[in-house]
Amino acid sequence: MSWPGVISDADYCARLVRELDRDRYVADLFAPAGRRGALFALHAFNVEVARVREAITNPMAGEVRLQWWSEALIGGARGDVRANPVAAALLDAIETYRLPRETFFALLDARIFDLYDDPMPTVNDLEGYAGETSSALIRLATLILSGEAGRASAEAAGHAGVAYAVTGLLRAFPIHARRGQCYVPLDLLKRHGLTREDAVSGPASPGLRAALAEMRVLARRHYEAAIEALGDVDTAELPAFLPLTLVPGDLARMERPHDPFVAVPATSAFSRLWRLWRGARTLRKATEAD
Repeated sequence: MSWPGVISDADYCARLVRELDRDRYVADLFAPAGRRGALFALHAFNVEVARVREAITNPMAGEVRLQWWSEALIGGARGDVRANPVAAALLDAIETYRLPRETFFALLDARIFDLYDDPMPTVNDLEGYAGETSSALIRLATLILSGEAGRASAEAAGHAGVAYAVTGLLRAFPIHARRGQCYVPLDLLKRHGLTREDAVSGPASPGLRAALAEMRVLARRHYEAAIEALGDVDTAELPAFLPLTLVPGDLARMERPHDPFVAVPATSAFSRLWRLWRGARTLRKATEAD
């Protein structure tokens, strides 16, 4: 319910996603109108938990925020949870589409890593982190879109989430380095004779460039596996996978010679919108090719 001059919970979520997660916002617009509200709620929730690090002064405060979300999902949070428009819309989506709460709990647990400056231990840990965050969002979106997403979409979501997440972490590498965060796995750094400190403070050595190149290979490998798995996915679920189509272009831009501690200039909003529109056709062809 909304009163004159007051936006609804759904509209609040849509605005939040439009402002802070444009890729997923545009992708959600490709979904049937009746399902967009739930998708916006899901992705607004992700915006909220993904930016906890930016809003806190110490990790413990961040853990308290993430714990609030856990308790909100099981009805144990103090106060009126539904006074929070994102929480209210998300709870409605969970109830309407019977979304598994355990997936949200795993996502929140994974996000605790963001609050600290500990390095990502291994490539397997990085894939697990991406799976519990990015892949989980795709999987939940497929459930909203089709009700009972099958095993094929679970496999595609797993690979797509890792590809999209790793690409996003690579784009954000300069930001994370300034904060002292290290998402480049330690085992990968050690293979190139580097330490965590090398990955957050420089210099931009050949070893660091090689380590980042390996991460791009990892992202591309999961992208290709996702595209192959999409052959058996219901076309109704494709909007959940649409941001995946941005991965090749983003990786290609980061492969050009540049200082890894300086952000690669972003493409225009129109260019990204055009790539998503073309991406929708690419995904449909992938499902028709099987």
